[in-house]
Amino acid sequence: MWSCCSARATGSTRMSLVGPRPTSFAPSTHEPWQTARLSVRPGMTGLWQVEGRGRVDFDERLRLDLKYIEQRSFLKDLRIMARTVPVMIGKKGSI
Repeated sequence: MWSCCSARATGSTRMSLVGPRPTSFAPSTHEPWQTARLSVRPGMTGLWQVEGRGRVDFDERLRLDLKYIEQRSFLKDLRIMARTVPVMIGKKGSI
């Protein structure tokens, strides 16, 4: 939906503004329930970024990604983008 730019972190992967954050883990390392997050374009920010960030473990991060995928919409993306800036400025949940 929000496809706009290229990222060089894992090659020439196209990213959207909002979506599950990319990971460095190979798809073969994911549990079967975790692979749904790989079916959508990764995002520069996402539900995990504004709701969990450094306060949640990897499994909870993936649950937030799956929740986003199930509920994604233009309005939800706008809300996540609006929440991203204050979270980043306030360093809420940063490690």
